[in-house]
Amino acid sequence: MRLLVTGGAGFIGSNFIHYFLKKHPNSYIVNFDKLTYAGNLDNLANLQYSKYYTFVRGDITNKELVNYIVMTQKIDTIVNFAAESHVDRSITNSEEFVKTNIVGTQILLDIAKYYSLRFIQISTDEVYGSLGENGYFTEDTPLSPNSPYSASKASADLLVRSYHKTYGLNVNITRCSNNYGPFQFPEKLIPLMIINTIQGKKLPIYGNGKNIRDWLHVEDHCSAIDLVIHKGIAGEIYNIGGHNEQTNIEIVETIVNILGGSHSLITYVPDRLGHDYRYAIDSSKIQNELGWNPVFSIKEGLEETILWYKKNQGWWEKLITG
Repeated sequence: MRLLVTGGAGFIGSNFIHYFLKKHPNSYIVNFDKLTYAGNLDNLANLQYSKYYTFVRGDITNKELVNYIVMTQKIDTIVNFAAESHVDRSITNSEEFVKTNIVGTQILLDIAKYYSLRFIQISTDEVYGSLGENGYFTEDTPLSPNSPYSASKASADLLVRSYHKTYGLNVNITRCSNNYGPFQFPEKLIPLMIINTIQGKKLPIYGNGKNIRDWLHVEDHCSAIDLVIHKGIAGEIYNIGGHNEQTNIEIVETIVNILGGSHSLITYVPDRLGHDYRYAIDSSKIQNELGWNPVFSIKEGLEETILWYKKNQGWWEKLITG
């Protein structure tokens, strides 16, 4: 296969490139990334001279450049990770989220349609909105986004669906729960708490810390995407969850315990605007139809992730110091 992976220098995208080339060593990947603050080529330094990997710096809203890359590199599949993804940033300035997440996706879809490519849209469970104490998001749950970020992702998903219904484009949409693991940018909850605990800094938690997320190790996510690429039925949506529901405070306390840090560092800060209470994914469709199952428990995944951040201090120190 010859893949165009957009946003491949980011957290999930770079992990996916590593996973896919290891699993399919004769495939070829073009990593197309704008290298915004969250894009980091250090994530892929060991592939720099690989004949199966090429990096191109570019913006997915640049139709001429994307078209040139697809044509000259003989791409057959686009996997779209490229997105502005930080909720807090979308609340203070939503313009870039609309431009990248909606307009960028539309441009990629037009090119995929022109060349009759396979198109995989990497989305999020946040498009479904918020859950109460009970229930799970299924692929049939109505979209009800509550932040500019999730609204932009929901809009992109609807565009992807429309290109399948209108033009017969071979597409899939995957919607995952909260990812964690190596190479995650330090602004996200788990790496922020790991790094602050290591450095003896305060551990800020929104509100009362009772918001619940279903945590998915990034390698489990990558294995699911791989299955969707190879076995997914055209036009179908697949939810990907880790079956690891935890409150934010539980996650932070587990990290502190593993690292032997001080619980006195935990501090509560004013809640985020429009903060969804609970996300939880029903993954039975991808499990039953494609045979996927997550491997990592939350404890195993956190221990592995913490060890990676301890061993790769130089990687994250460059990011937090600029």
